[in-house]
Amino acid sequence: MRNILSAFAIALAIVIATPVMSQSVKEIKKDIHKKAMKEARKEAKKLKKDGFKVAPGQLPMEKQIENTWVKRYETDDKGAKKWFVADARSVGETHSAAKLQAYEVAKVNLAGQVGTEVAGLVETNIANAQLNAEEAASITETVATFKSIVGTKMGRTTTLFEADRAIGKNKEVFVTIGYSYADALNMAKDIIRKELKEKTTIQAEKVDDMLDF
Repeated sequence: MRNILSAFAIALAIVIATPVMSQSVKEIKKDIHKKAMKEARKEAKKLKKDGFKVAPGQLPMEKQIENTWVKRYETDDKGAKKWFVADARSVGETHSAAKLQAYEVAKVNLAGQVGTEVAGLVETNIANAQLNAEEAASITETVATFKSIVGTKMGRTTTLFEADRAIGKNKEVFVTIGYSYADALNMAKDIIRKELKEKTTIQAEKVDDMLDF
């Protein structure tokens, strides 16, 4: 997946650099999608050569990879990303064991992304929320707590890609999962707001300003 990331990022940069007047948003998306399809086929070819295959009944590997990159770069009407996406590989004595571990690793990756994103957004807003030093410290501590528990609070993730291959007597499973950006932020706001209400006396208005993202 890392190879397609580099190629896709370059393609995206080229498209974005194109004068807005010469291409409509629809045309830009179509161009990016076309490049994504091309790179997805290349990546799928490499994975198949390495021995990976998808389970019977699943979407073809090329289509799964293509859908993954749509999610990686999908944005809302304000330009904000819509998904957190994480990859993971794991080897186990059985397919089930490798699959379970791969999903756990990917979920930890997602939780880290969500925690880092939320911490950054909160840090940006602290300066604008007119908080005193004690209030700012309480919020920073609460966000740190959120980062440590976010993995246990996440809702259902979306499987975007799954393939496996044999390695001797073992199985290696490669997965990519996604989590809604909007759902993640709403979850974070609910948890942080509840924690602050129970443990601090910070005014609700200040909390709302700090969580305005």
